[in-house]
Amino acid sequence: MKGQRMQHDDSLVDTPVDMAADLSVGEVARRSGLAVSALHFYEARGLIDSLRSAGNQRRYPRSVLRRVAVIKVAQRMGVPLAAIGDALQALPAGRTPTVADWRRLSQRWREDLDERIRTLTALRDQLDGCIGCGCLSLKVCPLRNAQDTLAKEGPGPHF
Repeated sequence: MKGQRMQHDDSLVDTPVDMAADLSVGEVARRSGLAVSALHFYEARGLIDSLRSAGNQRRYPRSVLRRVAVIKVAQRMGVPLAAIGDALQALPAGRTPTVADWRRLSQRWREDLDERIRTLTALRDQLDGCIGCGCLSLKVCPLRNAQDTLAKEGPGPHF
């Protein structure tokens, strides 16, 4: 246990900080920068876990902070929550994700990210060929329907 110096009534006092103590949902929200509702959402989706106190309050292990950081970074890369959840299932629930864990997780997402980058780059490069007419021709518009791939789905719009 380490002490932390805190300001109290205009004097500095040593206050013990129990680093092994679980965190409340409010503490996790404050430290992670997420809303409490986002933490509840992640928990409902099985991305993070909590325990319940005797007073039925959610309590999180400190390792949840690293887990939430991994989720936030993956989301920023555009990884869907379902894919994040699948990847996190491979991690032990009570252990803080390590550098090696992150390497394994990020490798799983790299190929998908590279494909999205190729697709977006091709889309960007085709923008100058579009005259912005709004036709969205299912047969000829290279932006809406490259190689007429939607023809096999039958007549009418397909999104």
